[in-house]
Amino acid sequence: MTRNVVGSRPDIAAVVLTATGLVLAIVLHLLQISVWALFYTFEHGMPDLPTALYFSAVTYTTTGYGDLVLPPEWRLVGGVEALTGILMCGLSTGFFFAVLVKTFEPASTADLETRP
Repeated sequence: MTRNVVGSRPDIAAVVLTATGLVLAIVLHLLQISVWALFYTFEHGMPDLPTALYFSAVTYTTTGYGDLVLPPEWRLVGGVEALTGILMCGLSTGFFFAVLVKTFEPASTADLETRP
């Protein structure tokens, strides 16, 4: 990824790479939500897969509507999913911010002097 000259726009490759990273992060979050939902379904923590997907998405994102709850012996697992979700969302936010800063940061004075 190349840095930008002050006042110039980022090159299209950097923008496409940034957008691809964002889409990949979202897909990975959805994959993790799906794995949690499959776990709840196969271990009978939720009655069916659509309900488990909904519950897992609400728990992973820490929205926590409260319209669905796990059985009492499973409630700690729901808390672990919420903790995992908030940590992973924070990690991907930090990573995405770092990529954006690198993509849009102006070139240093030394870089400008060496350019033709």
